Amino acid sequence: MKRLKRIPSLFLCWNLILIAVPGAPAFADDQPGSQTPVVSAKPTPEQLQQLVAPIALYPDSLVVQILAAATYPDQVVEADRWLQESPGLKGDQLAQAVDQQPWDPSVKALTAFPSVLANMDKNLSWTSSLGDAYINNQQDVMRAVQVMRKRAKKAGNLKTTSQLNVTQSGDVIIIEPADPAIVYLPQYDPWIVYGGPVVAWPGWYWYPGLYWNSPGIALGVGFGVGFFSGFGWGWHHWEPDWHHNTVIYNHNTYISHSRTFVNRSYYANRGRVSPGMGGQGGYTGSHAFRGGGPVTAPQHGFEGPRGGEGSHGGAFGGFDHGGVTRSYSERGFSSAGGFHGGGGSHGGGRR
Repeated sequence: MKRLKRIPSLFLCWNLILIAVPGAPAFADDQPGSQTPVVSAKPTPEQLQQLVAPIALYPDSLVVQILAAATYPDQVVEADRWLQESPGLKGDQLAQAVDQQPWDPSVKALTAFPSVLANMDKNLSWTSSLGDAYINNQQDVMRAVQVMRKRAKKAGNLKTTSQLNVTQSGDVIIIEPADPAIVYLPQYDPWIVYGGPVVAWPGWYWYPGLYWNSPGIALGVGFGVGFFSGFGWGWHHWEPDWHHNTVIYNHNTYISHSRTFVNRSYYANRGRVSPGMGGQGGYTGSHAFRGGGPVTAPQHGFEGPRGGEGSHGGAFGGFDHGGVTRSYSERGFSSAGGFHGGGGSHGGGRR
């Protein structure tokens, strides 16, 4: 029965990826036969700061897990649905069941934080935008996290507590759990906690347990990560390298193998695409997809959020086509009770 329930969700996930093509390749020139891809405009620092605002004050290892998992929006949806269908799994039993799933290590790691995973599912347009930004502007995304942390600290809202340690090394602000076995999630309004005005991401849906409707930061329930520590994808295998602005997984730079997002810098440097995808040129070489093979269809680049009530703008211009993202978010919104608003390996990570 569970398997049958998952079929519609998986079908929608697959369509979510394919629907991003509204009739013409996202990176092919409008002129027939063109061999030069059109590279989307680079997001501004303000756009990236708006994008990371909801997660910038999370502990370091959780931030990088989210960034990595955002490159797999289809797996995020599947993992969240899987958790909803498996309420009886707890502790070590849950960790062992997760270990058997075919998901990316980052998605597996987020199952320790079901509210975070559910929020990414319900705000799928935002998640896809974050994933695209990570693939194409990784260092700028990491810098944006630090900018927002400095803003929150300057506003007097980011301080050490009994649950979280906030320290500064040079120009870098580090946030870590006070107890390495228990991770507390900061609850805050990402559009006011930073002191100055931050435009709310269009269509953003608040998820219970992650939102604090007053100024400042509150800390919710702690999540035990000890059961996941024995697996290679667990909490203690993730950390940021703030010196190089990269994500570290198992002591190495993390590289997403997702086939959802195109690495546009690859085409910008190469200056062409190879024939083979219809009459518009195809994609060859794994570099274009961060280690993945060829995708079924090319995807849109970062467009930034589009204004308007209920808008779900984001990394895939095509994520809005057909209402797929909207249907996911609205279903999550209704189940969330109507909320609506405007891990780390040791050594070398925080260099």
